Amino acid sequence: MKLLENTQFEALSSALSVETGVCKINSRIESYSCKMAGDCKKLYKQMHDEKMPGSSPNDLQLLGPPSTLQQLGVSPTMIPSLNHYMYSRSYDDEFSKSCGNIDIISRKTLFYLISTLNASFQPDYDFSNTLSSEFSKEPSLDFVMKSVENYIGTLDAYNKVKQQLWDSIDKEINLAECEFYSYNPDLASDPCAEDGCLWFFNFFIFNKKMKRMVFLSCRCTSKSVESSYGEDEEMTDEILSADEANNGSSWAYEFSNKASNNTMIGLME
Repeated sequence: MKLLENTQFEALSSALSVETGVCKINSRIESYSCKMAGDCKKLYKQMHDEKMPGSSPNDLQLLGPPSTLQQLGVSPTMIPSLNHYMYSRSYDDEFSKSCGNIDIISRKTLFYLISTLNASFQPDYDFSNTLSSEFSKEPSLDFVMKSVENYIGTLDAYNKVKQQLWDSIDKEINLAECEFYSYNPDLASDPCAEDGCLWFFNFFIFNKKMKRMVFLSCRCTSKSVESSYGEDEEMTDEILSADEANNGSSWAYEFSNKASNNTMIGLME
């Protein structure tokens, strides 16, 4: 995946990365070309080993349930259009027909999602072994927007740039032609989860025709944890300094005793 330069996205990422009295919010809006290079090629070969059955780019994988429906407390049966979306799709592949109301994804698209995570968070984190069930396909842009607003809609920073944000994304990727995915690990399995992480969201906006991906991510962490870590680090530094001082004094004492003993032996001789 190749990161595409977008000054508007950089400005929006900065504007939506804010601190409140109790927490810190880090946001990123990035655009990627689905172009393989370097580590992407290695991952592609790893995921599409011709010797392994079910590993071709067109083979299908199961996804998790849509995160926006869960987060907004919406049941697919409550909305006719969603009911149709979840239950009435047909596929030629026998595997997909047997999945019923479970969403599926091709291994090639899964590769794009995982590669986007790797490109965004490299070199600190590696998502190469992420399971397809940790991703979800979202019903529509409207549900993605509502989910984002549910998290950060009360922030003045978001309300100031809300229209600009979605207009910029539309200009970059043509939202009318896109599919929408999310990455939804639990905090225990998320390699990016930090102590004190309060919530996060990760949305992918994928235009297959353009072979382009927009990644929209936000993470909120508690400032109290950072403060306690700072205190722990200071205490640790003090303990280490004290230990080093004690070790230095002990070494000096031993050296002095040895020198004194050697002098006494020399005098006796």
